Amino acid sequence: MVKQQRVAGSVIAITGGGRGIGAAIAARAAAQGGVVALGDRDREAAVQTAAELGGRARGYSLDVTDEESFAAFLSAVETDLGPIDVLVNNAGVMWVGAFDAEPPSSSEAMVAVNLLGVIRGVRLAAPAMRRRGRGQIVTVASAASKLAPPGEATYAATKHGVLGYLTAVREELRGTGVTISAILPGVVDTQLAAGTDTGAASMLSPDEVADAVVGVIGRPRFAVTVPGYIGPLVALTGLLPQRIRDAVLRRTVPDQVAAVKQSNARAGYEEQALRRDRDE
Repeated sequence: MVKQQRVAGSVIAITGGGRGIGAAIAARAAAQGGVVALGDRDREAAVQTAAELGGRARGYSLDVTDEESFAAFLSAVETDLGPIDVLVNNAGVMWVGAFDAEPPSSSEAMVAVNLLGVIRGVRLAAPAMRRRGRGQIVTVASAASKLAPPGEATYAATKHGVLGYLTAVREELRGTGVTISAILPGVVDTQLAAGTDTGAASMLSPDEVADAVVGVIGRPRFAVTVPGYIGPLVALTGLLPQRIRDAVLRRTVPDQVAAVKQSNARAGYEEQALRRDRDE
């Protein structure tokens, strides 16, 4: 039987916690009595968000692409706040456009943050949880873990990889008291999604994703889509013949190549988020 993890009193470490979905998760968790640690490449944003939450919230510098930085973050949280009960892998970046126009540096940044960052977080945090016989790792993935919108080829590849990795690790941790959860939201109203289309679904708010994360801490499940109907629809579509499946997906999944073709709405975000050499 899966052990339930109380939010109140739990030490919850969140990557990419300075703004957007990460900040919303921190606010929801803190409101329910959680002790939150916000890690972000933008340390000032993490510290400011933590200060706004008050209580025992703290902000830290964290680069999920760097082994020493991630290990130092986890160590500092344990020293300051106590053993980590829940790690939320939330940090993510996305470049959008035609596959053959994608800069190599953007491809590498997405793999480094979205996929290897999650792998690193699980590998560094799970062993201590396993030794204690309890803990949870929640990863904010994407509906792109099961779908692949045109214009998000590499992004979708990283999210497919995340879901595959978590599926295997979950089985390895079965019976240890450590649970693995993946949140798969559609398009969320954050800088990461600037200028993109939502397809047949409505735009989500960061708070809706935060509700799903905090909800799965209290009631552990493996894969949770947001909104909930996406999961069954994807599964049902997968049973259709390829020709019909293609037709359905073309009507429901957004074409992001077309969405961003005539827009410069993403320029500022991509310049900042996908530059791996900027100072903290």
